[in-house]
Amino acid sequence: MPAPAENVPPHVAIIMDGNGRWAKQRGLPRIEGHRRGVETVRTTTFAARDLGVRMLTLYAFSIENWKRPQEEVGALMTLLEYYLKKELETFVRDRVRLRTIGRTEELPAGVQKMLRTTMEETKHFNDYTLVLALNYGSRTEVVDAARSYAAAVAAGKEKLNDSSWGTFSRYLSTGDMPDPDLVIRTSGETRISNFLLLQAAYAEFVFMPVLWPDFTKADLSTAIAEYNRRERRFGLTSEQLKPAAAK
Repeated sequence: MPAPAENVPPHVAIIMDGNGRWAKQRGLPRIEGHRRGVETVRTTTFAARDLGVRMLTLYAFSIENWKRPQEEVGALMTLLEYYLKKELETFVRDRVRLRTIGRTEELPAGVQKMLRTTMEETKHFNDYTLVLALNYGSRTEVVDAARSYAAAVAAGKEKLNDSSWGTFSRYLSTGDMPDPDLVIRTSGETRISNFLLLQAAYAEFVFMPVLWPDFTKADLSTAIAEYNRRERRFGLTSEQLKPAAAK
């Protein structure tokens, strides 16, 4: 059973891991694991919405992933373009807004075109948002943000002495998005791999042994249930939170 809507984390971010191992366990090429992983992206997108999540961010392709064999990278880009073409009509029909974070301008032209088309067609939807982290790395994001912020200071648009996290965070690729409440990583690995390092400063983390192609709505519900068992204090004490909870 899904948790009550008021207990569902508004923003869930997922590090989708385990496609290669899923394929290897079955004696299949790695690309078959990625194909199955794309199917899981679709089912998880709508599972999250059904459970009451308002924003879902998926770590789809990292800056570091370019180091993989060229054949695999090419196949991943082909799969991404295929996914976007296939899902455009569904996103419009079901009012799913698509957004991206990362250096998408460095992706293949066909992928960029489909991203632009899909985001333009869905930009007016505001009930549920799917964010794809593509060619994304948190350290690179910070470098890009610092460069943009410095340029704004030099142009007189920002005052260096008045700087704050609220000011600087607007220059991140997530500048107008809420921070993630829950970060999930599949496959049993317990690291966050350069993903939303600053934004997830106060997120709850759940690491699950299931490989991404096998991830289901039930697994997502389990992660949300674990999230609900935790007390988010944001630097306060439990005693300080009790009066607020009683209101």
